[in-house]
Amino acid sequence: MNRLRIIRAAGFLACLSLMVSCASEKDYLVTIDTRFGKMYAVLYDETPGHKENFIDLASSGRYDSTEFHRIIDDFMIQGGDVFTKEGIPKEDWYTLPAEFNPSLIHEKGSIAAARQGDNLNPKQESSGCQFYIVEGRVYEEPELTTDMRKLQQAFTKYVQLDSNTELREAYGQLYSNQQFDSLNALMLSKKVVMEQFFNLNLGKDMRENQVRAYTSVGGTPHLDDTYTVFGKVIKGLDVMEAITQLEKGSNDKPVTPVYIKVNVELVAKKKISEDYGYQYPEE
Repeated sequence: MNRLRIIRAAGFLACLSLMVSCASEKDYLVTIDTRFGKMYAVLYDETPGHKENFIDLASSGRYDSTEFHRIIDDFMIQGGDVFTKEGIPKEDWYTLPAEFNPSLIHEKGSIAAARQGDNLNPKQESSGCQFYIVEGRVYEEPELTTDMRKLQQAFTKYVQLDSNTELREAYGQLYSNQQFDSLNALMLSKKVVMEQFFNLNLGKDMRENQVRAYTSVGGTPHLDDTYTVFGKVIKGLDVMEAITQLEKGSNDKPVTPVYIKVNVELVAKKKISEDYGYQYPEE
């Protein structure tokens, strides 16, 4: 009898192991359909609360007919305002605990949760429905690894010296012409000099994955570790880029609405990798 129980238990564990293995071989493929085309995305297992919440909203059709209601070129497109669409009172708009992960950053194509600012939301909790897709821009490494706010403050003091009149005039001309990339390059060219002059460290610590991503595909590094990244667009970034170019009215809202329909479907990870070029991290 004991032997029979052991055999049965072993068989049950084998079946359970097989079920878990089969489940892990599939993932949810997200499709965001717009009038500009479709974007395809995956959601991260490292952010289980956000992943489950997004899947629930999408599979129940609640995201359908919401809009990308806020677009900023070289930054992001934001949408998915289910609560406003459904007329839910603001006091009932639920939030999600933040799920920050140093490996999940705001590189181009990342999907992250919108939220209220720190003054109203000190725990940096996420909106229960709104999300954004990152466009951002590509950075040169010196800019990426420099505290640009401190650099600006030091530079403003530095150019007040009588010996730096020409430098001050060059800065003023670039500022007047709104040539901000050239202005940043000018300040960065004096970084070492100012560090020595003021005895300052103007550097900023960046992780290897941040430097690698932001100097190649680009993104929005200043949002890292303060907004939860929970997914990534793996095909259709041209759709996002087309949306960022739309004419905008007040509050960065497109003059012509961009409605969305969101679908989620369990698909074999192997097929996702083959069809969309996404490489899953080794488990």
